[in-house]
Amino acid sequence: MSTEAEAGTDVDDVAVRLRAGSRDALEEAWTRWSGLVHTLAVRALGDHHDAEDVTQQVFVAAWRGRHTLDPTRGSVAGWLVGITRHKIADVHAQRARHVRDAEAVAREALPTSHAPPPDERLAQRLLLADALARLGEPRATAIRLALVDELTHEEVARRLDLPLGTVKSHIRRGLLTLRQHLEEVTDDHA
Repeated sequence: MSTEAEAGTDVDDVAVRLRAGSRDALEEAWTRWSGLVHTLAVRALGDHHDAEDVTQQVFVAAWRGRHTLDPTRGSVAGWLVGITRHKIADVHAQRARHVRDAEAVAREALPTSHAPPPDERLAQRLLLADALARLGEPRATAIRLALVDELTHEEVARRLDLPLGTVKSHIRRGLLTLRQHLEEVTDDHA
């Protein structure tokens, strides 16, 4: 048997074992293709640290989504490249959100005739921060990720490693609690 044929059989074996849940196969996949994933991420993102994060996220996602690997439809490397593209797109989207947030903060910092006085805005922010702190974890973090970082419930669930239903409950109940707390505070000061 030629070396190419042996390598192809070995790669197919990695795919089959990875899909079956072999941690050794995941380690082999990391050894073989983490360099490829990292290179793609560095080229797309232009930042070594972001590329390292993406590389790690790709292999975590590969492990969690190993049931989607179909060795008859393509190679492990191709499958990993697809996951990498999605993770790179996530980073670009996150960067765009940060730019929008920074622009919004900059606009908010500029005084306008309709904006509340700076002391009142500061009081509102402190009030909201206090209300979030009272919610406790992981409820407060779930709300911050959903509202401030604009993540979907599914993304929040993955980020917090919690079931989707639990995240939805935390967000719904947390928002209700926040509303009640803020209404009480504004009623007290009215």
